[in-house]
Amino acid sequence: MALDRANFSPGVIDGRAGKQTRQAVRRLQEARGLALTGVADEAVRRALPTDAPVTSYVLTEADLAGPYVERIPDDMMEKRTLDALGYTSPAEMLAERFHTTPSLLARLNPGMPWTAGTQIQVPNVTPFIPPSTTETRKVNPPEAARVAEVRVSRSQGTLVVRGTDGAILMHAPVTSGTEHDPLPIGTWKVTAVYLRPVFHYNPELFWDADPSHAKARLAAGPNNPVGVAWIDLDKEHYGLHGTPEPERVGVTQSHGCVRLTNWDVVRLASLVQTGTPVIFEP
Repeated sequence: MALDRANFSPGVIDGRAGKQTRQAVRRLQEARGLALTGVADEAVRRALPTDAPVTSYVLTEADLAGPYVERIPDDMMEKRTLDALGYTSPAEMLAERFHTTPSLLARLNPGMPWTAGTQIQVPNVTPFIPPSTTETRKVNPPEAARVAEVRVSRSQGTLVVRGTDGAILMHAPVTSGTEHDPLPIGTWKVTAVYLRPVFHYNPELFWDADPSHAKARLAAGPNNPVGVAWIDLDKEHYGLHGTPEPERVGVTQSHGCVRLTNWDVVRLASLVQTGTPVIFEP
């Protein structure tokens, strides 16, 4: 939780210290001038916020009311029939808000009643609230002036944002490319940011698409195939985006683009501007 609050994201908080946690620790150690061990030792703990790892949250009527989608189908042609690709339950919504999984929420709150006024325990992170409207942003956010580059490592499965002074402003795990759709190694530039985007599905761009599929417009929402934000690049068909399956970031491959959790891509979108260099490296 403390790594997340310091902008060194371990991805989904699941209660286990795995590869992505070690990568986040190592990047923090680099930023703070510590030995690069990937181990959360006493020096790392001193470099992190000291707040409690969990905090209390009270369920509200709005949390329970939604609106929620009964089911998100796997098939793209079925997806296109939905008016929105929103959350399917309060548990899914709250898990994403607190950068975790429904299963960890259940472990933290055994036997919890899903009623307004119930106090629950959640990871102590900055709560994620998805964009509520679809918009395109080509203006430069205030923080973007500090950003020198975004660098994505295919082999490490990581993204790092560096400032003009060389400081690390953000670290996050990513999924990028496959043998069928390899990450295009090189330097590209941000052209625009799309918040809460619709997704224009073109089966011709997917090597594993069902041959019976046609082009389709899929509604916006956190369960949209590109999540709640798309950061467009000057490489056609490529961008950095969110995902409806945060627990798979850094674990499974993508169709060539760079996939982050929804909360990490929104944080990234607040840092970049038109023209920000994005470097894809092996």
